[in-house]
Amino acid sequence: YCAIQSNEIHSLKLMNDEKLRDEKIVAMDVWHCQCPVKSRRDHGIGSVVDHIDVVVVRLTSSSGLCGFGEASPWPVFNGTAEASLAAFDRYFKPYVLGASVAEHAVIMQVTSRVVVDCSDAKAALEAALLDLAGKSLGVPVSALLGGAVRKTIPLSCSIANPDFNADIALTEQLQAHGIRIVKFKAGTHGHAHDIMRIEYFQKHFPEFSLRVDYNQGLLPSQALRCVRDIDSMQVDFIEQPVAARHWDCMASLRSAIDTPLLADESIFTPTDMVRAVRERICDGVSVKIMKSGGLKASQCVAGIAEAAGLAVYGGDMFETGLAHLAGTHMIAATPAITLGCEFYQARFYLEQDLLAEPFPIADGEVVVPSLPGLGVEVDLDKVRGMSITSIRHE
Repeated sequence: YCAIQSNEIHSLKLMNDEKLRDEKIVAMDVWHCQCPVKSRRDHGIGSVVDHIDVVVVRLTSSSGLCGFGEASPWPVFNGTAEASLAAFDRYFKPYVLGASVAEHAVIMQVTSRVVVDCSDAKAALEAALLDLAGKSLGVPVSALLGGAVRKTIPLSCSIANPDFNADIALTEQLQAHGIRIVKFKAGTHGHAHDIMRIEYFQKHFPEFSLRVDYNQGLLPSQALRCVRDIDSMQVDFIEQPVAARHWDCMASLRSAIDTPLLADESIFTPTDMVRAVRERICDGVSVKIMKSGGLKASQCVAGIAEAAGLAVYGGDMFETGLAHLAGTHMIAATPAITLGCEFYQARFYLEQDLLAEPFPIADGEVVVPSLPGLGVEVDLDKVRGMSITSIRHE
């Protein structure tokens, strides 16, 4: 909590800079993009086929600077692109246009109340505001969140293709990039299939750290048997075996196994995190800016977890490199997040990313950008080429 307060004080000093007070937001552009993907992916709560839907926002200031953000919803998890688009078009617009960039905290406070949920749209708005502020001040977004405590973040890639041979080929590609962490998406093709994949990797890729994520794929009646089998295989952690609402079952599973149990879908907000600590449902949490509704809210979730002695992992939704960048800056400035991140999709899953340059990965880790704002520019030609709906307000 003290670390969060210190970060906030540092951020407020920067945000009150005279440059930001003079910068007014004069235009807002929003695009609903459909980005093609390389393969099908099966998760416990649903599948992704053909493309992902994201919403890109651009805020333009009176000096001509632009700040970008991305909403990455998934209908079975946190909402829809259509809802995110409506949030910007109807509910956020009155509080964004004409506002000073220095009023970032006020804008986020107001927009957090004018429409319920739409956490991904709120995360995109905050990312765009911070990107704009960072560019105006000449500092990276991580500096606005308290300052980077790390320059790189270990990268994990998820294994979720129904064609296991394709995932083996992907893993060989990951090896070439120095990546040594994979997370199996389990509970979709039978328990025996899950065991087989883990055993195969332990034999053929022994240098990899292995993790398992059910994405709510197990029924409470079957969860204990399955999770106990995985527990015996010495993986790093087991994530969200049962539906988000089954808090009692999560607590029971946690007490029955030695492997750390992570919560994902059960914990969106700081309030959820407080309840999770109180009810002892997990040993750690997957923090995502798209769940929490922004970068600062994610830092708050992570801070609560750390204070309770829980581990924290940097998760993501189905994102392009733009959302990955926002998550990267958040993790860089959040000491509590020690289990790495899952920002692989821009380089290893999308047919084409929205960034003008490749999302920064080197030697198996995400490299935290040090340039002003988010640190990598968006390719507007790609955004417009994948857009199916666009809105402009000025």
